[in-house]
Amino acid sequence: MVKKKELVRCGWPGSDPLYVRYHDEEWGVPVHDDRLLFEFLVLEGAQAGLSWITILRKRPAYVAAFDGFDVEAVARYGENKIAALLADAGIVRNKLKIRSAVTNARAFLAVRREFGSFDVYQWRFVGGRPRQNAWRSLSQLPARTDESDAFSEDLRKRGFKFVGSTIMYAHMQAVGMVNDHLVGCFRHREVKRLR
Repeated sequence: MVKKKELVRCGWPGSDPLYVRYHDEEWGVPVHDDRLLFEFLVLEGAQAGLSWITILRKRPAYVAAFDGFDVEAVARYGENKIAALLADAGIVRNKLKIRSAVTNARAFLAVRREFGSFDVYQWRFVGGRPRQNAWRSLSQLPARTDESDAFSEDLRKRGFKFVGSTIMYAHMQAVGMVNDHLVGCFRHREVKRLR
């Protein structure tokens, strides 16, 4: 645990102001907005093999490069746009990750057509309500769960890329499908009240 300004929070954000703000304001807050869910899918896929703080620092460039994460726009990207993205130093210039964002946008739209929203589809994997965990130390946090395994497997069957179980558990943490704030963290109780 890190104590700063009389607030006790999870230790993982350290003292980096961007990380602390993300921890205090976004991480674990239930998200039901399809645009933001798509944003987190793209960012979590981009993060594979990298640190989350690296992606947070690049997030504004991602917003600009991917048309504000407008899923319909991203789904229409062709080879010229992909080439432009590969030349954009503000984002992770990995061809597979960039192509996966386009592939995932198209698959995301198919899910939305089937379920009415990606939100409805995604939250089924936790029964529509955030899982409330009670971890006391960071070492207790799992890298994956049965739910993230099922979510990952279903996404892959639907054609999504960069959606392994560990990536999807990180996504679930980010968008509040699970409350993984440590019980001693000031955000645990606050996030627990959110749906």
